[in-house]
Amino acid sequence: MNQADVLEVLRSGIWTTLLIAAPPLIIAVVVGVTISLVQALTQVQEMTLTFVPKIVAILMVTVLALPFMYGALATYADRLSDLIVAID
Repeated sequence: MNQADVLEVLRSGIWTTLLIAAPPLIIAVVVGVTISLVQALTQVQEMTLTFVPKIVAILMVTVLALPFMYGALATYADRLSDLIVAID
């Protein structure tokens, strides 16, 4: 295994991590900005109003995106195991 293979494994691992983390993070940002806008327009500054909808939205998106997340992680694990076998 040379330096290029190690860099490819690292690059692929970082990319897989970003793909898995993207759906919940994007929804958290969208819901957070929407709630902040509503709070600014209505001048309701309740702290729990920001957390509860964000947590519910993140949980729903995570449950809906689990097949995609599993597929991305399984593909990465398959590629990594193929590289490990190819070392011999």
